[in-house]
Amino acid sequence: METVQAMDNRSKILIIDDEEVVLDSCSQILRGGNCQVATAMSGDSGLKLVKEFQPDLVYVDLKMPGISGFDVIGRIRELDPTIVSIVITGYATVSSAVEAMKNGAYDFLPKPFTPDEFRLITRRGLDKRKLTLETIALRKEKEMLRENFAAIVSHELKAPLGAVQQNLYFLSDELSAQLTNEQRKRLERMKVNISDLINLIQTWLRVLSVDVSKIRDDFKPVSMPSVVSKAIEAVQPHAVRKDIEIVPSIGESLRPVNGDEGTLVETVINILGNAIKYSRAASQVHIHAEEEGNNVLISVTDTGPGISKEDLPYIFNDFYSGKAAPASERGSGIGLAVARRIVEAHNGTISVESELGKGSTFVIRLPNINPESHNEPALETNGSAKS
Repeated sequence: METVQAMDNRSKILIIDDEEVVLDSCSQILRGGNCQVATAMSGDSGLKLVKEFQPDLVYVDLKMPGISGFDVIGRIRELDPTIVSIVITGYATVSSAVEAMKNGAYDFLPKPFTPDEFRLITRRGLDKRKLTLETIALRKEKEMLRENFAAIVSHELKAPLGAVQQNLYFLSDELSAQLTNEQRKRLERMKVNISDLINLIQTWLRVLSVDVSKIRDDFKPVSMPSVVSKAIEAVQPHAVRKDIEIVPSIGESLRPVNGDEGTLVETVINILGNAIKYSRAASQVHIHAEEEGNNVLISVTDTGPGISKEDLPYIFNDFYSGKAAPASERGSGIGLAVARRIVEAHNGTISVESELGKGSTFVIRLPNINPESHNEPALETNGSAKS
């Protein structure tokens, strides 16, 4: 028997049980509520209704002729993992409950049950379904926001900078005979700065894209002292303007990591830049690099206002700007998200410890290259950290 009691725009509940009295009693309990009810007396007919009726919640009896309730739950999960399945059975045991949960059941209701028990577990199941769908919708919205941001970055920033870069090349050629040495140096610095900006935008576009693995295409041994040195050099002008001293502490003989130097430098620049931005004037920012087992750890500690406990779980999310930071200090919310993607593409982790009023410490952990198990060539250090 298959029945559907139609009420538009309401939660959909499917009850699969081979006892007609159970189907009738459950339908009666739900009658008058904010839901549509469908019933089936076998697993096969129930699965057919899952496809046609598209329920939010399915009650499944474990002991039925033909396909078992366990198999029905597994098939429902394959068809739509967001559908909430709840087991009802007169053969309630701990082992059957555990097996049902392993197959994807959300909850377990033994027979006999009271109307209030049935209503309560139904309400919980529908709440679970609602939260699941809302989470999926938010995730899709987040992906759309990321794609739109990437499009804006590409069109509104990359294209104009490319045009400026091209014109600079033309100007350099056309005016080469008239330029003084100082003017020629200025033009070259402008070319380098614009080239760096374009490379940065390309990095953002890569890490904001769905296929983060593209960053791995050009991986090779990278010197972490060199990465730290270049990052410090890049943020030094900002630190000088705020009268902040960058205090480096770089361990000796750090083994290289397998990665992309440009994106790693950008990650450290991002963390260091934030530390300088939020630190008090005439204070210090400490950057420390050391080996810990098979990992290289880079930590950046500032003396800023700190991050609230409410903000900490979200600061690496896209477009998240902490509520505790002054409005004048809030950024776009993309920097730390980009840093997280770059670190994860290198099979590493990034974390933070912070307390309001006591500053923050960001830690980047990257797997290093073990010379005993790899044949990578020796790597020369292209620079050392500046104090």
